[in-house]
Amino acid sequence: MAETTQDQIAPLLNPEGWELLASLGPYREEEAFRLNASLRKVGHSPELVSAALTQSRLRTKAEAKFGEFARQMIFTRAGLEQATRLNVAARHAQRFAAAGISHVADLGCGLGADAMALASLDITVTAVELDETTAACATMNLIPFRNATVVHADAAAVPLDGIDGVWLDPARRTTSSSGTKRLWDPEDFSPPLSFVESLAASGRAVGVKMGPGMPHASVPAGCEAQWVSVGGDVTEVALWFNAVRRPGIRRAALVLGPQGAAELTSTEEFDAGPAAPVGAVEGYLYEPDGAVIRAGLVADVALQLGGHLLDEHIAYICAPELRETPFARAYKVLEVMPFNVKALKAWVKANGVGVLDIKKRGTSVTPEELRKQLLPGGRSAKNSATKTATLVLTRIGEERVAISVEPVQVPAAGATGPA
Repeated sequence: MAETTQDQIAPLLNPEGWELLASLGPYREEEAFRLNASLRKVGHSPELVSAALTQSRLRTKAEAKFGEFARQMIFTRAGLEQATRLNVAARHAQRFAAAGISHVADLGCGLGADAMALASLDITVTAVELDETTAACATMNLIPFRNATVVHADAAAVPLDGIDGVWLDPARRTTSSSGTKRLWDPEDFSPPLSFVESLAASGRAVGVKMGPGMPHASVPAGCEAQWVSVGGDVTEVALWFNAVRRPGIRRAALVLGPQGAAELTSTEEFDAGPAAPVGAVEGYLYEPDGAVIRAGLVADVALQLGGHLLDEHIAYICAPELRETPFARAYKVLEVMPFNVKALKAWVKANGVGVLDIKKRGTSVTPEELRKQLLPGGRSAKNSATKTATLVLTRIGEERVAISVEPVQVPAAGATGPA
């Protein structure tokens, strides 16, 4: 399906279009062709039917981020991919509310997720979006909130008189005739990081959403950097300045999962903090959450667990005993073997392994290719063996090893530090 365009949004922005869209249930691919034909048969134009079905499909997909709110929203495909999850946007908004901020400019508001969260806390919101189609979508999405206004303009050119807080979600991709390309230099973002810093220099409460791969060296001085993971996926690093920065916190890892929220924080700079010991494989192996790794807090987790790193440069932890933690996934160590494809293939056969999960850090091995080499026929579906196994491939010093482990289900502990 082609990218949603202004022409595909426009047919919905009238009573007939809105009523048709509201009448559609959850999108089902197998029903789309039949539904398309039946809607056109009763007199709806092909343009309206195409627009409505596109939105129905996007709404169904958006439920993962917006829950039941998705059924009342308008989306573009690119906007949905980049939109903040509603539970994360709510935490952004809480920062401004807790700081007593009354009016926030949401610069680069996209589809309006953060603006919705801010407005729901009775904060006045001026939502600014440069792309005309996306601004139209944000306008529709913010209709229920009388305290939110959408402005179609360049975020860097909007006057901020009387506005005491700013939230930004800079565009981190550039679009050309050949498609979209991810940008890595924060100064290439729109608006650039230097613009964010200039806003912070004015004394306003400023928060900005950046890509989770942001290098530590690019994080400005004087702000708090909070990496956020949702269900194990690292979604962002948010930088907080002035009134929305928590006193003394330089970096943090916020983990949101089925058990709730847990956070690990540090007052130390990125090149400081505690050091964890290095030791042998034993007992239980822990795989830290991605937010913990990005925030440079692996050693902190190792010390909490009474454990050690397998290699000082690799984010795997071992500990003699099993301990509860929301910040890492635990595995029971079963066997440690040198990394040798021929020997591992014999091990797979001897143990009747038919399904093989391969994890790796510190090695150039491609799990998909290795799996094809180790499993009979190269695909687990063709194997008569049914046993499931997990291998962790890593490097300890100069030695490459394969560690056979078994996942351990441990209920998450409570939050550590402010969440």
